[in-house]
Amino acid sequence: MLTFVVGKDGGGDDGKRVVAASPSVSASPTGVSPSTSPTLEDTAVPSPSASVPPAGYELRDDTEGFRIAVPEGWSRSSVASQHGIAVVNYRSPDREHRLQVYQVAEASPAASFKLYLSDQVPKPPGFRKLDLQTLDDGEFTGSRLEYVADSLNGEPDIGTWHAYDERFVAADGNIYAIAAYGPDADGSGSELTNLTTALDWFCPPYTTCDADAGTD
Repeated sequence: MLTFVVGKDGGGDDGKRVVAASPSVSASPTGVSPSTSPTLEDTAVPSPSASVPPAGYELRDDTEGFRIAVPEGWSRSSVASQHGIAVVNYRSPDREHRLQVYQVAEASPAASFKLYLSDQVPKPPGFRKLDLQTLDDGEFTGSRLEYVADSLNGEPDIGTWHAYDERFVAADGNIYAIAAYGPDADGSGSELTNLTTALDWFCPPYTTCDADAGTD
């Protein structure tokens, strides 16, 4: 059963989120960007039951079982995870922009970021936290980290990277993360739009969601 909840945004969208029950197991990387060698190519096509996402985006029914909206023409790769679904990456043709989807191992979004920001977890070179928002509002539970880094493992040298990483609880109790990356020189607007669009249209693995993620 699909549940719509409204989360605090802080980034210009309407804060609407889609979470849904699913039988998938929880857990994921602790936030470090994994290597990006593809292990599985996706041939997903837009879901026939879903209405059209915003202009410039397309729906993907990922082979890991989830649905998401990504910019048109982006390629997909995945790497194995020790927990839950594989870590899935969608990239722009020039590889300067990326969306990453995975499951979170920790007990809550806050606990996941606490661990990631601790000395126990290595950070990308030049990592600098810009903001960490708690988005909890009584219905939605999630947190969003904004940061910059000089480089990302396996990605091209584009100068400083700008990233938004949001981790949130779905209605089944599993915790997922969606992160958006791009050149800091271009400003962060496109990354935040990519993130919030992906979140608005995200449907957890093996769950039937309403056709239109943008309506109540």
